[in-house]
Amino acid sequence: MTDVDMTGDEPDTGITPGGKDGAFRDVLAADHARRGKPPRHFTDMDQKERQDVCAQLGLPKFRVSQLANHYFNHLSTNPDDFTDFPAASRQEAAHRFFPELITPVTVQKADQGTTIKTLWELFDGSRIESVLMRYPSRATLCISSQVGCGMGCPFCATGQLGLTRNMSTGEILEQVRAASRMMRSGQVAGGPGRLSNIVFMGMGEPMGNYRAVLSAVRQISALPPKGFGISARNITVSTVGVVPGIRKLTKEGIPVRLAVSLHAPSDELRDELVPMNRRFNTTQVLDAAHDYYLASCRRVSIEYALMRGINDQAEHARLLAKRLNHYGDDWAHVNPIPLNPIEGSRWTASKPEDEQRFLDILHKAGITATMRDTRGSDIDGACGQLAAKSVKLQA
Repeated sequence: MTDVDMTGDEPDTGITPGGKDGAFRDVLAADHARRGKPPRHFTDMDQKERQDVCAQLGLPKFRVSQLANHYFNHLSTNPDDFTDFPAASRQEAAHRFFPELITPVTVQKADQGTTIKTLWELFDGSRIESVLMRYPSRATLCISSQVGCGMGCPFCATGQLGLTRNMSTGEILEQVRAASRMMRSGQVAGGPGRLSNIVFMGMGEPMGNYRAVLSAVRQISALPPKGFGISARNITVSTVGVVPGIRKLTKEGIPVRLAVSLHAPSDELRDELVPMNRRFNTTQVLDAAHDYYLASCRRVSIEYALMRGINDQAEHARLLAKRLNHYGDDWAHVNPIPLNPIEGSRWTASKPEDEQRFLDILHKAGITATMRDTRGSDIDGACGQLAAKSVKLQA
């Protein structure tokens, strides 16, 4: 079987390598890839395309730099703010370069207003989520990169939706701009501040939308007016273990943090929890992740959702430690995550004493591990819960 080229032989389908046939197939939504493409946004264009659009509008090339400054520095797409533009050209420029890509549908707040979860509607009626979380020393935004997800992990709300389509770079970055505006304007509890961290841990498998995700990463990390100026070291790209994507990211030379959603230390158990394991097994995934560490000199985050009686026993912790210590260096940071169960699911959170035992075993084995802080426990905190509910209501 031939792997799909992650550079974009199939840039709009979201099908991951091995996702059409063989041991693993992407779980597709009924309306997969039938909705057309989103309107082309400023951030979807290269410099020449931006200049060409300006020429079509009868505007000189230098207007591109002004538009970039409005978007990335001032976080604005409102033509009323384009005071350095000819008044007669503002509306048309905003219409051509900044079409409305995401519209808020539902906003939920938790943790005394420091956690804000937004359900967004896209141009085709699709719905995705982002979560803004403010901490004492940072503000982190969890963003989506696909509509739904084709990975089919049974404990994940997004996985139950299936994959509808990839998101465009513009749709991804609009989540970042909206959150940056919220922080800057003081809409998040704690007063005005700055968005400092981005995690691609929302809806979707980032490696299944590699080209748009990498374009977004470059524009998030570039200094204004070419980007939002959020350090690449403060960006985390998560994957369930799409090995070609990890290998490709390794070659990019961008110092983002890689996070691998492992969730099980053995192939037998991971085959059940993470179906992609049938295509790329734990050895292949861990080898690729360790190579990323060697190339980037950045620890890899190992994400591990603890599920009661499934993967949270002492034997699982010991095997996980053995698998990670096999490489002989301090290359991984394990994040055990108390599962935020979805409604009606048989997958439930571990007992507190089992969580602590799991953590203690890792520590005694010399593994760096930190229990993930749970946010949004009093709202639809698990990724995909809001979207899943809205899909049911629409059906």
